[in-house]
Amino acid sequence: MTNHMNATANPSTNPMANPPVTPAVLASLKDVQHGVSWLDQPGAPEAEAPLIANTDADLLIIGGGFTGLWTAIHAKEQDPSRDVVLIDAKTIAHGGSGRNGGFISASLTHGLAHGEHIWPKEMPTLVHQGRANLQAIADFVEAEGIDCDLRLVGKTAIALTPHAKALLPGMFEIHQQWGEDVELLDQDKVQADVHSPTYLGGLRVRSGGGLMDPAKLSWGLKTAALKRGVRIYENTDAIALKKSTNGSGITVHTPVASINARKVALATNGFTPLLKRLRYRMLPIFDHVLVTEPLTASQLDSIGWSENQGLTDIGNQFHYYRRTPDNRILWGGYDAIYHRGNNTDPRLEHRDQSHQLLAAQFFTTFPQLEGLRFSNKWAGIIDSTSRFTPAFGTAMGGNLAYAVGYTGLGTASSRFGALTMLDLLERQKTERTSLTIVTRKPFPFPPEPLRYPIVQFTRSQLAREDRTGKRGLWLRTLDFFGLGFNS
Repeated sequence: MTNHMNATANPSTNPMANPPVTPAVLASLKDVQHGVSWLDQPGAPEAEAPLIANTDADLLIIGGGFTGLWTAIHAKEQDPSRDVVLIDAKTIAHGGSGRNGGFISASLTHGLAHGEHIWPKEMPTLVHQGRANLQAIADFVEAEGIDCDLRLVGKTAIALTPHAKALLPGMFEIHQQWGEDVELLDQDKVQADVHSPTYLGGLRVRSGGGLMDPAKLSWGLKTAALKRGVRIYENTDAIALKKSTNGSGITVHTPVASINARKVALATNGFTPLLKRLRYRMLPIFDHVLVTEPLTASQLDSIGWSENQGLTDIGNQFHYYRRTPDNRILWGGYDAIYHRGNNTDPRLEHRDQSHQLLAAQFFTTFPQLEGLRFSNKWAGIIDSTSRFTPAFGTAMGGNLAYAVGYTGLGTASSRFGALTMLDLLERQKTERTSLTIVTRKPFPFPPEPLRYPIVQFTRSQLAREDRTGKRGLWLRTLDFFGLGFNS
């Protein structure tokens, strides 16, 4: 939360705080389907068969999201003779890698300001690594012919309150210092670009990231992994792991069969980890999303948005939104929900309160689109850590590596996490493994029953700051220790 530390103390009203859920808002959700629109499109590959017989592997990857797929691809590129197996409890793109907003960022540090606060001496390396990582993804997508609508168009961060607007000059200066292509927008300019009466100012960052179709990227990475000889088993849940009887590797049990692997890469992210120690490092947070029906030509004209970049609010509770290739608007974020006991039951994805709030906030932002309906709604798990960046490490005698806790910025940094895991498994000292972001773990979250009330209190303080611009003692204390909770 360090990027909010300089907020002014002038009280103001946040238009997103409590918009009314009117009959018109409810009507917009009348026919909404609970399902991820990214996954409901042509081109989805057939699922690979589940594992039904015991097998061996040089490297077993548990989890078929972006982290797992990049690990598989680079493991084979580093050593084509390596026998690599990847298993996923569901299907590729079922989890966070297929149900996110489709934003992609070069940042490895949850933003420049946050990185400067925690790792000031290593920021040149972290920025370089992040930019090289994003470029490598773009190059790979082009070389492999992955049609995932990757467009490095940047984004605009938008101020909705006077105290958020007061942050813009400082944000502009930081981006300039790090050589980003950035423009400070006053109220007239930001509203001329995207027509919303709620906008008070903005920061247009044209470098450092962009947009893509996350499901198509996942499917493309799956194809690339299979082409390189990776054995993929979908609908294969890892239920336990233990050291092999001969002590030379790890045995992973699935409901039907077992896998004896020399090395294991754990890439389960927000889902309950097999390695118990990670349960104290991560906080599974449910994030909620709406997608509209396609906009007509007149509706598109009424909102402008000619550069078709991603948009985000400036705040602790913020929205992310973008247009899709078929002229829908994906609108998500704000209401980050932690359920007591790290509960990740899929039934918790159905939370009408959160989707109704999102819909009301959408029409507050774009009142000219009243009458537009939503076609899809869903929710998914973000794996947050106390410092908003992943936890890296090894276990089981160095034969297991993990990279978990991307806090919503994993669509690109997952590749960095994959390469870091491979370095750790090979016990290689590299520029990546020497970074403090890798060598030091995030501070653990408190256990239950303390965890839930602390998270709820922190959420209330974050919402209070968004309303008033006042960062209270509790949040300032978390800032001092580089800790927090993020929507």
